[in-house]
Amino acid sequence: MPPTSLELSTLGHRIRHQRLAHGYTLDELGALVGVAGSQLSLIENGKREPKLSLLQAIASTTGVEVADLLSAEPPNRRAALEIELERAQSSSVFRQLGIAPVKVTKGMSDETIESVLGLHRELQRREREAIATPEEARRANTELRLMMRARDNYLPDIERLAEKQLKSAGHVSGALTHRTVSIMAEKLGFELIYVNDLPHSTRSVTDLEHGRIYLPPASIPGGHGLRSMALQAMAHRLLGHKRPTDYADFLQQRLEINYYAACCLMPETASVAFLQQAKKDRNLAVEDFRDAFGVTHEAAGMRLTNLATHHLGIKLHFLRVDGSGAISRVYENDDLPLPSDVTGAIDGQMACRKFSARAAFDEQNRTTEHYQYTDTPAGTFWCSTQTGSTSAGEFSITVGVPFDDARWFRGRETQKRATSTCPDESCCRRAAPDVAGRWAGKAWPSARVHMQMFSPLPRGAFPGVDDNEVYDFLDRHA
Repeated sequence: MPPTSLELSTLGHRIRHQRLAHGYTLDELGALVGVAGSQLSLIENGKREPKLSLLQAIASTTGVEVADLLSAEPPNRRAALEIELERAQSSSVFRQLGIAPVKVTKGMSDETIESVLGLHRELQRREREAIATPEEARRANTELRLMMRARDNYLPDIERLAEKQLKSAGHVSGALTHRTVSIMAEKLGFELIYVNDLPHSTRSVTDLEHGRIYLPPASIPGGHGLRSMALQAMAHRLLGHKRPTDYADFLQQRLEINYYAACCLMPETASVAFLQQAKKDRNLAVEDFRDAFGVTHEAAGMRLTNLATHHLGIKLHFLRVDGSGAISRVYENDDLPLPSDVTGAIDGQMACRKFSARAAFDEQNRTTEHYQYTDTPAGTFWCSTQTGSTSAGEFSITVGVPFDDARWFRGRETQKRATSTCPDESCCRRAAPDVAGRWAGKAWPSARVHMQMFSPLPRGAFPGVDDNEVYDFLDRHA
């Protein structure tokens, strides 16, 4: 994995520290190790990654080990201050202000840097204070997202468990039927029962005493949702879940049951075979994956994130964005630049207007996928977006990959291209200077209050569930 800019910055400071400690100028040390002083300056300023052979030469010349140069610890207090300032000025909270970062010079005193850092710390403190109520939930969600990113969104133990349960129920190939789901439940000692009076705060209720799983009415068209809810209810039992102890535990359980349901609806063996053939044909498409297993576009897109990196060697991103532009579901391991708050949470943040996830809402024909290349500060990405609507409003589902991997996907020939410079405010969040000047002091918009992504935790063990209503329901059906 390539080093981050902060890692390069620390390395540069340690090289500079050794150079100055031995009294060398840039040109003098450069001559001793075989590079121009200007090249050495770029390395010391964290702008260029040195080759290992050059690091070895610098270490030998200055009498230290290569490991000393690669240490993550700043070499002195001044370097620590400069690195902390660089980190603070690269944060999304600061960049969204649209203020030019402070450039550190040799003549700038430590006290001046300390003062600027104090302002950054206060900015971060106020940002955290502003979201103090839902902070626990948002931090837990962010930690879970980062953990899954590190695992390429792939959980092999649950994959194997799902394949085992499917085989036991006699499922061989094709879309998973309601009948097979019922057989899977029976093998666990449960009967699926569809009722009209489920508690409004629940998706299903499992009666452990009588071996029943209560679900919404069977007359709901489609069926993917019903199969998924039944599989999720079974997953709680198969995975040995207990009552969650905190929000992080609750979110972990929700992730695991969703993952299990996806593994059953789109089994790993069959899915990987399908995707590998599509990649070989250079014809990967979420809509084909969706139709092959009889699931929703969103389910197919999310399942692709479980399998693409681990089995196909493709990094990617997934976004569900509502009609207002807010991100409601996200996964990425391809470094797509995404907005985040001070806790690192992306959910609830506004996606760039230039992204395919929002541009697709302007398309006249919404029955087909919308393809687009987007140039960003982190590189060019190709995206495929499908729009839809529910009673709650419009939404879009996007799956995208870095430019080089677009060659495996249908729609790579698109001529649609956009440029995003977010989080730069001038990209899509700030009006052009002439427009702002024209209306300054002459307009007064009344802001809509957006619903928070996570509300304060209730006292019950399951966030959002009314325990009394559940117990009343079970008494009626026991």
